[in-house]
Amino acid sequence: MVWCTMILAQTVMVRTIMNRPYSGVETTGIVKHFQVTQRDDGSWGMHPESAGYVFFTTMAYVALRLLGLPADAPMLVSARRWLHAQPGGVREIPSWGKFWLALLGLYEREGLNPIPPEIFLLPEWLPVHPRQFYCHTRLIYLGLGFLYGMRFCAVLPGTLRDELRRELYPEPYAGIDFASLRNRIARSDVYVPISPALRLGYGLLGLFERWHRPGLRRRALDLCFEHICYEQRNTRYQGISPVSGLLNCLSLFARDPHHPDLAPSLEGIEAWRWEDEAEGIRYAGARSNSWDTAFAIQALAELPDANAEAVLALNCNAAEITNPLPLGEGRVRAEAPHVSMSSSQAQGAPALTPTPLPQGEGLDSTTLALNRGHQFLRVAQMTEELPDYPSAWRDRALGGWCFSDGQHRWPVSDCAAEALSAILSLYERSGSVAAERLDDARLRLAVEFILSRQNADGGFGTYERRRGSRILELINPSEMYGQCMTELSYIECTGSSLAALAHYRRYHPDFADGRIAQAVRRAEAFLRDSQQDDGSYAGFWGINYTYALFHAIKGLRSAGAAITDPALQAAARWLLEKQRADGGWGEHYSGCLEGRYVEHPQSQAVMTSWALLALMEILPPDHDAIRRGVTWLVDRQQADGAWPRQAVNGVFFGAAMLDYRLYHIYFPTWALARYTRLATAATHRGAA
Repeated sequence: MVWCTMILAQTVMVRTIMNRPYSGVETTGIVKHFQVTQRDDGSWGMHPESAGYVFFTTMAYVALRLLGLPADAPMLVSARRWLHAQPGGVREIPSWGKFWLALLGLYEREGLNPIPPEIFLLPEWLPVHPRQFYCHTRLIYLGLGFLYGMRFCAVLPGTLRDELRRELYPEPYAGIDFASLRNRIARSDVYVPISPALRLGYGLLGLFERWHRPGLRRRALDLCFEHICYEQRNTRYQGISPVSGLLNCLSLFARDPHHPDLAPSLEGIEAWRWEDEAEGIRYAGARSNSWDTAFAIQALAELPDANAEAVLALNCNAAEITNPLPLGEGRVRAEAPHVSMSSSQAQGAPALTPTPLPQGEGLDSTTLALNRGHQFLRVAQMTEELPDYPSAWRDRALGGWCFSDGQHRWPVSDCAAEALSAILSLYERSGSVAAERLDDARLRLAVEFILSRQNADGGFGTYERRRGSRILELINPSEMYGQCMTELSYIECTGSSLAALAHYRRYHPDFADGRIAQAVRRAEAFLRDSQQDDGSYAGFWGINYTYALFHAIKGLRSAGAAITDPALQAAARWLLEKQRADGGWGEHYSGCLEGRYVEHPQSQAVMTSWALLALMEILPPDHDAIRRGVTWLVDRQQADGAWPRQAVNGVFFGAAMLDYRLYHIYFPTWALARYTRLATAATHRGAA
């Protein structure tokens, strides 16, 4: 999942501060990534298609200088020219940029709005306590608050600090009135302006910072550090993301350069690293292992099951399963392996390695791939609870799946739901799974986890249930991102969770208290209430209305909504109206910024696949719109079997667009597989 160069730049800064430089080969790879992502005007943007940002350009510039590039290097000359041409320039970098520059002595402390660590000492029942924040935001400000309270500032080697001050600011550094710049943010970078409420809050925190007591500050720092250590140790030193993970590394270093958790934390950051010949070395904002595997399995599971007899024979010979009947038909289950951590694994050792699958004769590559995917998901499930998680402001993790491989143990509702749906879809394929099926207890744990993420309004959050009120958005301090202060109920997460719960109920009874049926009713009501007047749904994690419709329709149909249901018919009409003349669909990311549908100038393979998968839940496969969309997909397939990478297709927090690197492969595959299955079934019915 591709985002931007921010994390790469900050990793370079952290390594420089701690005097842990990259090797020459690594430096070459990092510089290459900055080269391939720099825009023609010399700037760097928030995502592959965005305009330049003062924040990302400044971060990249400083990182390249720390790596040893001279100020007259062409990359830096063009970046500097662009920065100096911006109104306000680096002086008006957003707050996160001000903070990182201040850590390096490149921005004065009086230019920062205060982030006192004492806010974490507030009573937890207060609506503004950080435990109410969205988990990513909470953990980022945990590190920011600790470093701010420590008044940490690094020492750059030689004369580099003074050189950078001259290069970044066209006026003399000593003459800049940094205090006047606290609330001035470059227009190019602002997504959420500083609100009057936040400005008032900053003023009150500024007064507190002038008069705070040293004893209270020590208590606050100790509390923050305790939470930082918990996060590092219980995420196997990766952190929920490298954004907060890097701040945690700096916090450990600021507290004690020889702290025993520092070395494994730096090593944990490398879990986010990605390298290839085309784009060099970078650090991903997230890794999508389980997410991609779940969707890929569902796509391949819709292909014709040509291996039923061979798989059955392989199952009968497998030691793990003695009678592999479909779920709910009394099959004899082996004891599920208990996936837990040894003490060494808890200290950052490699993940548990899945046992090799038997390579049965007569199985085609699709079925073998499905078996391997199932094995990955089996191991990736959270089967051990976090220690004392409520005290760390965490929700339960047991039974869930993470977005990634599960090592950092931050499971997510829709990742668990899509994994469960993928596993159940395999168990429907005449015994396609060769060995080590999840037993009923493991499946029940997955359902319990999904249910634990349902909000009071019937919708589903991501990492946690909703805690804070929307009013917290009035004090959103990030400036570059929106709707990042608290968990919401999301159309996509609700659709995925509803589909998984309904899928589970086909083969298993409800819990004794009827919780699944109740959750399904509430989720279905949430989706119906969230539908807009024109039949569409607004997305949050993908672009945008097309993505949300794909999930909402999947959820409603799985829950039993008929194809004649008015909500489904309205959704289908909206999709039919948005089909382009060439037969495809395409939506532009700018619609996420503007809160409306914006058509892309070109049809997109990913959006076309989402639209087709949704429409095939409602319309017959021989419908003209479906045939035209399928024809468009077939005509665009490349010789290697994939489809061309096109526009960004994911988003988070309104403004940060993402390029999911496998979406353009498995979603078209899924759409064509479903079309083939439905068309073949329709032909057989006609013949009968």
